[in-house]
Amino acid sequence: MDRRQFFGDSVAGTLIRLVLLSVVVGIVFSALGITPFNLIERLQHLIRNITNMGFDAFNWAFQYFLLGAVIVFPVWFVMRLLRSRRDPKA
Repeated sequence: MDRRQFFGDSVAGTLIRLVLLSVVVGIVFSALGITPFNLIERLQHLIRNITNMGFDAFNWAFQYFLLGAVIVFPVWFVMRLLRSRRDPKA
């Protein structure tokens, strides 16, 4: 990949725009009270919350599976036993 293709028309112009944009974003983040460490901490908190929600959803689904299985599997088993007695082919 060519340097001009990566940076655009002018390498120096692109770098100056990136520096100015970084300063503007830094001023906005500073006004909002966001620091680099705070940002990393918030990202870790977000990942932790998403992970917990995933495990909670799995736990929720597994509990309902067990609750339904207590009824469904014995009924299915009894139905199979009754059908096998009635129909010798099954």
